[in-house]
Amino acid sequence: MPITPVERIWMDGELVDWADAKVHVLSHAVHYGTGVFEGIRCYETKSGPAVWHLDEHIKRLFRSAKLYHLEVPYSAEALSEAVKDTIRANGLAACYVRPLVLRGYGEMGVNPLNAPVNVVVAVWPWGAYLGEQALEQGVRVKISSWKRNDQNSLPAAAKATGQYINGVLAKVESLKAGYDEAIMLNQQGFITDGSGENVFVVRHGVLYTPPTSAGCLDGITRSTVMTLARDLGYEVREENLVRTDLYNADEAFFTGTAAEVTPIREVDDRTVGEGTRGPVTKEIQGIFFAATKGEMDRYASWLTPVA
Repeated sequence: MPITPVERIWMDGELVDWADAKVHVLSHAVHYGTGVFEGIRCYETKSGPAVWHLDEHIKRLFRSAKLYHLEVPYSAEALSEAVKDTIRANGLAACYVRPLVLRGYGEMGVNPLNAPVNVVVAVWPWGAYLGEQALEQGVRVKISSWKRNDQNSLPAAAKATGQYINGVLAKVESLKAGYDEAIMLNQQGFITDGSGENVFVVRHGVLYTPPTSAGCLDGITRSTVMTLARDLGYEVREENLVRTDLYNADEAFFTGTAAEVTPIREVDDRTVGEGTRGPVTKEIQGIFFAATKGEMDRYASWLTPVA
């Protein structure tokens, strides 16, 4: 999805013009993928723009940084304020938010420890990641031939820049084969996730999702959907799943900050359920979007007002 430029980006404590937000081509992160990031959404609510699960996202950013020995030169509170300042500076009612911590210019070689650490917060308008129609009609997916990184090769608990090249291979493979998205398996053949989304299966009214031990990211939207589903009275189980669990599911859907709640209508040319957005997916999707818009008092604490 193309990026829509806005006015300002927060870089190392200052708001700079969009066109001036640059890093050197010899920055460590450019060559070795030494950075961590978050994807966050700010939603338009009746009380003004509000950031969805801001605290949880910033906490995960720091956890990712810790795993890669990145010393973030700002507090979590300062970065939360930077997110709100950047949204305000660009006058956006709703947007995508990308905090990024990266190893900058000054050192070359695999050892990253002497490279400086830079911090960026960018925001821009961004619609449905897999397309507006996909939220209703669902997407066609392919089981990728590329396996998800093993947990002892690259830690799935980290949302690190370089790690996403694994998902890029799967995504491109699926697109070139005529699908919308990929599903990745781990080295043991169990389902992990999409190229950048968590996955859920619905069978006989019970929701199943792979455990984080399978190699998927501990997604914040994943956790949110699990809470919403249980509040609606559904049973939710974290269990290892194989590809046939997707083929024979009554319903399936992706979750993620970018993907939100997107139905899966077909896997490997096999129709999932009735091939439409199923009733469970529709109900969860409805309450999810109501919560993001500030229409559910029960979940008001998940939104941080920008004003």
